[in-house]
Amino acid sequence: MAQETTTRPPAPADARGGGFGGTGRYLAGRLASAAASLLAVIVSAFFLFRVLPGDPVRAMTHGRAVSREQLEALRAEYGLDQPLWRQFADYLFGMLSGDFGTSYQYRVPVTELIAQRLAPTLLLVGTATLIAAALGLWLGTRAAWYRGGVGDRVNTGVALTLWSVPTFWLGLLLIVVFASGAGPLPSGLFPTGGMISPQAPDGIGAALDVLHHMVLPVTTFVAVVYAQYLMVMRSSLLDEMGSDYLVTARAKGLRDDLVRRRHAVRNALLPTVTLIFVNLGQVVAGTILVETVFSWPGLGSLFYEALGVPDLPMVQAMFVFFSASVILMNLIADLLYPLLDPRVGR
Repeated sequence: MAQETTTRPPAPADARGGGFGGTGRYLAGRLASAAASLLAVIVSAFFLFRVLPGDPVRAMTHGRAVSREQLEALRAEYGLDQPLWRQFADYLFGMLSGDFGTSYQYRVPVTELIAQRLAPTLLLVGTATLIAAALGLWLGTRAAWYRGGVGDRVNTGVALTLWSVPTFWLGLLLIVVFASGAGPLPSGLFPTGGMISPQAPDGIGAALDVLHHMVLPVTTFVAVVYAQYLMVMRSSLLDEMGSDYLVTARAKGLRDDLVRRRHAVRNALLPTVTLIFVNLGQVVAGTILVETVFSWPGLGSLFYEALGVPDLPMVQAMFVFFSASVILMNLIADLLYPLLDPRVGR
């Protein structure tokens, strides 16, 4: 008698705990959440900056003899005489179509101003972010692996102290010490503002001059920011220290350095992914206080100038631009999670 055999149909992807179903729902949820966040930012940007004190038209004409008729003509030119709902509709449709309007202060399209100031911000804050991430992750790894030691206490204490220091105060202190001269240090050791000297040479000389101008603002940014990476990496690695797979790796005869580098650190990096990508998103926004203190011609100083008017098209567009960069980088981090940890999205 032939043996009767039965075959079972393969279980659905969802039942197997993964596959396209679970991952697809995860990705769709992340995309929908990012779209909803961006829409909320676009809507709130309009009303948030409408509550700022001051009249943009009077600020633009400050110190000039302007008649009431001229003021009304300027308000009509910029649409400020329209009802609030009409201004919001024009703003919303313009923003969704990529038209950010014309700057009140500079009388040029906002997109042109953002494009001009984007490169200096990417150079300054991008460089500082990479240095801060590398330094924080390295020090955080060593602090966790040798927890309780002198190095752990010193690194953690210094990082937390610098993290609590106001950015503008630290920047001013560095200007006094290294630029103005303090004690045995000569004055003029580093430039106090700007991106390049007025009479800088071309080619390699110009690049070196830019790097010379970057020393103090990059140091200020790194000193305040690297503590975030250090503390997150230290906490994540401490959570992994007692895991069974590390005991097994040591039992196989692997050196302690290899256990830390190949196993513990790789698994502890997952919580730091979000922090790294969020800070990469903030590269676009720059650091307003750092750029203002050091007169760096980036987006941060442009945003500070626009707030003083207030230049509504400029501050609204930059607020959306800054927020969108953070939302985008957060979305990329969420999309990378399933690749770093297959359990995510299942």
